[in-house]
Amino acid sequence: MPRVAAVDCGTNSIRLLVADADPATGELKSLDRRMEIVRLGQGVDRTGRLAPEALERTFAECRRYAQVIEEHGAERLRFVATSASRDADNRDEFVRGVVEILGVEPEVITGDQEAEFSFTGATKELAGRQNLKKPYAVVDIGGGSTELVVGEEEVRAARSVDIGCVRLTERHGLSDPVTPAQIEAMRADVAAALDEAEQSVPLAEARTFVGLAGTVTTVAGIALGLDAYDSAAIHHSRVSAGQVREIAQRLLSSTHEERAAVPVMHPGRVDVIAAGALILQVIMERTGAGEVVVSEHDILDGIAWSLT
Repeated sequence: MPRVAAVDCGTNSIRLLVADADPATGELKSLDRRMEIVRLGQGVDRTGRLAPEALERTFAECRRYAQVIEEHGAERLRFVATSASRDADNRDEFVRGVVEILGVEPEVITGDQEAEFSFTGATKELAGRQNLKKPYAVVDIGGGSTELVVGEEEVRAARSVDIGCVRLTERHGLSDPVTPAQIEAMRADVAAALDEAEQSVPLAEARTFVGLAGTVTTVAGIALGLDAYDSAAIHHSRVSAGQVREIAQRLLSSTHEERAAVPVMHPGRVDVIAAGALILQVIMERTGAGEVVVSEHDILDGIAWSLT
């Protein structure tokens, strides 16, 4: 049973999973799972470059992760970088820093690769569940992009589109609270992205809608009325389309202080959660999904499985 370490560095957060993987049973035994908001994608949509302060925040977290990986004695490490580093002109600076700290080169993967990792991580443990019909539609709402994947045991079609909670928040310079005009502009962005995605991904054919990443898990925590973030309670919970709509509208009409006071809210998501919740709402409206099955297992788990 190999001990593996996976790092997922996205636009908003950087995450680490150290786990023992058992391909025979499909079980991934987590030894250490952690996340920090580093906002690597700060300003990338506007400038096309990774900001020096964003790089330093990310490198500082990489140094902490290097200690954890060494302490657990992981045999294999894979570092995957997603939307922000794909888009940045100075991504070579990012690559050099990661190599110096962790000894591996970050793989700046394509959106389609990102989608496949997300699908594997989210659905591998769903096999055999009689109450979840196939095909699955897996939706991973990130900071810079959203991955849309349809498949059964394997990916049938996938598309990554440039709508994410950080990207839309920065692109539209969201007010506090968000204005109706800004909501409509974001809706138009999401609708255009879905028009593009549906040219190759048959979202309407999906029978189970699975949602991943911090926006979705935060919305689930709010729907469950949790007093604090509880990963075990959130994992595989189900949130109805009506609940998503109500929570999205509440977040969009709230002030920064009101969002920060939500018990399950990570401080690093306060300023971008409204855009993220709206993305989820619009996707569910478009697909006609009655509910979202929420998964705490996502691209990070897919990266870990790729090491077995």
